[in-house]
Amino acid sequence: MSEPLSRIPGGMRYYFGPEAQLRRQVEATAMTIFDGWSYEEITTPTVDYYSLFELGMGQAEAQRAFRFTDLDGRMLALRPDVTSAAARAAATLFAERERPLRLCYALPVFRQQPQSHAEWRRESTQMGCELIGANTKVADLEVLLIAAELLRSLEFDGGYAITLNDVGIFNGVAERLALDPLRREEMRQLIDVRNAADLELFLTPDTSPEERQAFAQLTQLSGKRETLAAARRVISNDQSLAALDRLEGLWDVVELLGLSDSFEIDLGDVSRLDYYTGLTFKIYVNGIGVRVGSGGRYDGLTANFGKDEPAVGFVLDLDELTDVLGARAMKDTVARQTLATPSGITDGDPATLFRGVLDRRAKGERVLLDLISI
Repeated sequence: MSEPLSRIPGGMRYYFGPEAQLRRQVEATAMTIFDGWSYEEITTPTVDYYSLFELGMGQAEAQRAFRFTDLDGRMLALRPDVTSAAARAAATLFAERERPLRLCYALPVFRQQPQSHAEWRRESTQMGCELIGANTKVADLEVLLIAAELLRSLEFDGGYAITLNDVGIFNGVAERLALDPLRREEMRQLIDVRNAADLELFLTPDTSPEERQAFAQLTQLSGKRETLAAARRVISNDQSLAALDRLEGLWDVVELLGLSDSFEIDLGDVSRLDYYTGLTFKIYVNGIGVRVGSGGRYDGLTANFGKDEPAVGFVLDLDELTDVLGARAMKDTVARQTLATPSGITDGDPATLFRGVLDRRAKGERVLLDLISI
């Protein structure tokens, strides 16, 4: 069967002109900010062993990778995420380097998506940073403040929200209820889709009517410091309370820095609990109904590659960000800044022609040769 080569595969696309320049500008802004916080850029292999991503992302997420067989029979994959390979590099190539290790990147990733997916992209670009080798409140705050600075630099100030949670809250409740893995996952899904009514029914055998109603309502809440206070009235197990203490410690600093308008607590965000080990957060901007980034603490990941150490980081989706910026007409602003009116050059003598061209280029002018009239 021959492919219609006048078209491209579904979930892929071209970028050109102002849109391509906007993407480059956003990427350059991110990398400049990462560098300003002393993060070193890393480029990971585009093709790697599929087993790497099974260890790094978990089997369910890794199965979305584009897989194929190497000549030696081993399963390979196009890179579906960057964190897995960065964690392996930290545990192997950089095992002897001084900690904490700070890495950053802006790289394309490839994931198979169902065609019904709202944003059906099979290639996207992840911009992110990883802080490896430190498990402190200061380390968590560092990556949160980098994300906030990046969004402000892209002129989202006042138009973004970073929502915070800690997986220890959910894990503590699940352990107190003595849930087996299947029931634990069922409860996680009910919380994740904000299904309070079914969550109450689920909790009926294990809690009092007052406790299950309060907990079901709590998982619907997102807000500021009052969300933490409400959680303390419902949750009493030590693990969950320790997680609430960690969140409150972060929130104290967020308030002191005057950033509370751009941050929220969201106790209903319980996705990917098998990956994160503490702080989790998601990043949203006005003008789009889905998140543009996410991150958190993943202290168990590097142990898969031979060196057990704490880590925290985040990724932003370049495609989602530039979609929003374009919709806000910032694309036109960038175009006016970068696509200045070209200098038309029509002199017929090649030496004179290019002497003028080089002179204008030396001044930073944009030139346009009239190849028809020459």
